[in-house]
Amino acid sequence: MYKLVTLQESVRVPPANFGKPLDSTLLEILRESYEGHMTKELGLVVAVTDVENVKEGTIRPGDGAAYHPATFKALTFKPELNELINGKVIEIVEFGAFVSLGALDGLIHVSQITDDFLSYDEKGGRLSGKESKKAVNEGDLLRARIVALSLKKSQNQKVGLTMRQSGLGKFEWIEDQKRKKAKEAKEKAEGPKEEKKEKKGGKKK
Repeated sequence: MYKLVTLQESVRVPPANFGKPLDSTLLEILRESYEGHMTKELGLVVAVTDVENVKEGTIRPGDGAAYHPATFKALTFKPELNELINGKVIEIVEFGAFVSLGALDGLIHVSQITDDFLSYDEKGGRLSGKESKKAVNEGDLLRARIVALSLKKSQNQKVGLTMRQSGLGKFEWIEDQKRKKAKEAKEKAEGPKEEKKEKKGGKKK
């Protein structure tokens, strides 16, 4: 989930930056410090967007830099367990499909794609169902649910996804399911009417 959060920090401005526009200097320093970094509380910081409420700087003993307390806004991405997400398949491997969620990537294991047995086509870059004939290819757009999550400061973030629940899967699968349900509902609604007509016809005879 993307969020725009407001944070506060005392920003260290090195002497080499004295005399430069303060707001733009603080924004540059904060972007270098925060953007692309992962924290347990915030998730991934995608961008620092604005700096405001900058206060007068202070000098600390033994350090020639100035420290300016400031409030700033940051765009973060923190996925949550059981959250529904839309993504794009960026790579197909033998054990599943890697999906771009925007700021992070997730993995759908082959066991979480469909109930069908899937075969891996390395040359074609796809996973294909043996009976259903459903296939997942690079570039496919889909909807999935987050079922496993491990966010760390290192590059080992893990987001596990599933498409086996109702209402999930490639967008065209979801549309097919909707059309099928609508057709079944229509047939069910029309069924009793047809039976009633047959009964009326029987009475006339």
